[in-house]
Amino acid sequence: MNVLAIESSCDETACAVVCASEGRVRVLSDVVRGQAAHARFGGVVPEIASRAHAEQIVATVQAALHTAGITRPDAVAATAGPGLIGAVLVGLSFGKAAALGWGVPFVGVNHLEGHLLSALLNDPAPAFPFLSLVVSGGHTTLYAALAVGEYRVLCETTDDAAGEAFDKVARMLSLGYPGGPRVEALARSGNPRAVAFPMPRPSRSPHDLSFSGLKTAVRTWIERHPETSPADVAASFQDTVARYLLDRVEWGVSTTGIRRVAIGGGAAANGRIREVLSASGLEVFLPPRETCTDNAAMIGNVAALHLAAGHPPWPLSATARSRWEVGT
Repeated sequence: MNVLAIESSCDETACAVVCASEGRVRVLSDVVRGQAAHARFGGVVPEIASRAHAEQIVATVQAALHTAGITRPDAVAATAGPGLIGAVLVGLSFGKAAALGWGVPFVGVNHLEGHLLSALLNDPAPAFPFLSLVVSGGHTTLYAALAVGEYRVLCETTDDAAGEAFDKVARMLSLGYPGGPRVEALARSGNPRAVAFPMPRPSRSPHDLSFSGLKTAVRTWIERHPETSPADVAASFQDTVARYLLDRVEWGVSTTGIRRVAIGGGAAANGRIREVLSASGLEVFLPPRETCTDNAAMIGNVAALHLAAGHPPWPLSATARSRWEVGT
């Protein structure tokens, strides 16, 4: 079964074709077109993102089909949320129209579930159950993945997400946007032990995550210690985030007894986070860096797994969702 998938929840227009057979999902094509227009604003502008999706989606779908060597898929999938509602609507509307025109089933996919299950595209892939840490610009959540469509939230951020904190620290250091890769690049020449930033402590629950306090600590340090090199600030901040995430993962392991751990989301491409998790002694599954950021292969993967599990396709009357909890 070939599934054409579309992802347009933020500022990447992405289309992919995946093939589900013999219990595995293979990626036949995965095309991602970015939007450079946001850089000068220091962040994503929703209206610009929506217009760019509308301009790029036809060519992106055509490129994905051509690369995969097919003209008609067996099903169409598209991100239905969460995300920028206007951006989501572009891909969702196109996907439903394509499914109607081809007369094939349509599946709406939760963007976060795409990241959550992205490790299943790895070789080797984790077996259920496993823990999945989704670390992105808008979300940081640790899930227990028990089966396709069956997930339990173990802990989640109560304020800023990890990726959002990277962007804000990049702004403090005048590094520009996107912040994550630029902080990581600067940190390579810094000392990760130069500044002892405090480990975040969420106010709601000691087992949740919080990054607002760490962000404030970085700002305060920069203001009070201007002599500290930006590279040392970046390296120390990045190391604190990595150790904090490992602390939450280890708590999840102790709570569930599950030692298989996957990671997904844009910040999962960060080298220090990957190093710290890999050295933990746990059975860690790291996706390739290029598949950590938003892409359509992960959306097609989720759709193919749901269809293979016998879950029904979506009605074409389904609407986009700006907020959407995984598993609901």
